[in-house]
Amino acid sequence: MHTLSLILWTPAVAALFIALIPDNHPHWVRGVTLTGITGALVLAWSLTLGFDSHSFAVQFAESTPWNPELGSFYALGVDGFSLPMVLLATLLSLVAVLASFSLKERVKGYHVCLLILESGMIGVFTAQDWVLFYVFWEMTLIPLFFLIDQWGGKRRQAASLNFVLYTMGGSVFMLIALLIIYTSSADHSTTMAAMNKAANALPRDSQILVFFGLLIGFGVKIPIFPLHGWLPLAHVEAPSPVSILLSGALLKMGAYGMIRASGMLPVAMAELQPLLAGLALVSIVYGGLLAWRQSDLKAMVAYSSVSHMGVVLLGISTMNQTGLLGATLQMTAHGLVAAALFLLIGLLYERTHTREIGDYSSLVRVTPRFAVFTTLALLATMGLPGTVGFVAELHTLIGGFERWGWWVAGLSVGILVSGAYAMRTIGRLFTGPLSPQMRDVADLHGMELAAVGLLSFGIVALGLAPSPALKLIDASVANLSAAKLAHDSTGKGFGR
Repeated sequence: MHTLSLILWTPAVAALFIALIPDNHPHWVRGVTLTGITGALVLAWSLTLGFDSHSFAVQFAESTPWNPELGSFYALGVDGFSLPMVLLATLLSLVAVLASFSLKERVKGYHVCLLILESGMIGVFTAQDWVLFYVFWEMTLIPLFFLIDQWGGKRRQAASLNFVLYTMGGSVFMLIALLIIYTSSADHSTTMAAMNKAANALPRDSQILVFFGLLIGFGVKIPIFPLHGWLPLAHVEAPSPVSILLSGALLKMGAYGMIRASGMLPVAMAELQPLLAGLALVSIVYGGLLAWRQSDLKAMVAYSSVSHMGVVLLGISTMNQTGLLGATLQMTAHGLVAAALFLLIGLLYERTHTREIGDYSSLVRVTPRFAVFTTLALLATMGLPGTVGFVAELHTLIGGFERWGWWVAGLSVGILVSGAYAMRTIGRLFTGPLSPQMRDVADLHGMELAAVGLLSFGIVALGLAPSPALKLIDASVANLSAAKLAHDSTGKGFGR
């Protein structure tokens, strides 16, 4: 049974059905969307039952010749790096749909775009052929462009254009890098296994050149400093459900690509480890400081994403088992926490029509449920013990110290800055005198409460019991780390 294909194409088939529904039946549109999203979710999470967590090999593999002359295949599969991302993407897609129930304008087109976006994300995480990976990578641009441009805020045209230009510009470098590997391959195949073999055989200078191309392409999406310029405007102008997917899952595509590039180009990774660590530390501190300066709640969370994804890059740069575990778990942690914050801020904006922190005060008296969940999410951004962020950042800190020593103090500075803006925001939102315009703000209810509760459960459950998540990724992380040690012992890279 081709389970991965079912997961991949279920949202796309649902989008096709929605295209046939008349425009004056929004309830049918929402019903079909919810059915497609839930179906993909159930199928994706059922993979955990048959997944062998002791193996680093690609599992649930499918492969069909796609373009024999090019040597490309419709090849799908998951391992310890990709399966958690598939689970995260399907979960956040469900949350985004639940958060979109208040949408009144052009419901049909909006939900078609959401479903196509989910298929694109799943395709990126399950593709085992670089051509297929690139097709799905570019596929995500189309629905995101329309979601921001058609349903965004006042500056939505600038935000959508900025996003597309940045991402397409980065994709050009990624495509050139992949073409260099392909032309050097004796197999003339675009499967990841064949491309990995060809890339490993490249000379040192060629590996470094190719790695820079991939770093630009994936770095734009992560995003890392100084390739982050598109992110704040896109987040601020995008509808909140779209921000949930943009920050929660789309940014992880870049980090996932960096992990694949690290294993494919070991010599280049060895040479550029200090550069990656430096970019990560700058992103952590720079993003945190900019987040602390923001008065707009969405802009604050957007800049905090630069800081928290810097933690992911720092973990990848260590190339040791502890650091890589931290990086992979931080991808999940940030996905849950950022999604919760964007969801809560979006719901608050719908009620008050403002995102300025200074316009709020003492909401705990009026919206106690909102106060509890928002406080939890903000505390999770600073890595509070008991939340998944603490486990991820602790692993990254230990792995970074093993590799870089006291240079990882920059991570501690970033955590302190995160604590500063998180506590400031909690104080402004929920303490002080109650302002008259906030007396009638409605609390969380119904679908809103279900969506927020789902994310909050994940944040706390993985914080208190991280073993299942760590077990899921441990074999793949150990294999990548072992490859680094092998190059150490032969003197072919990683610091030699």
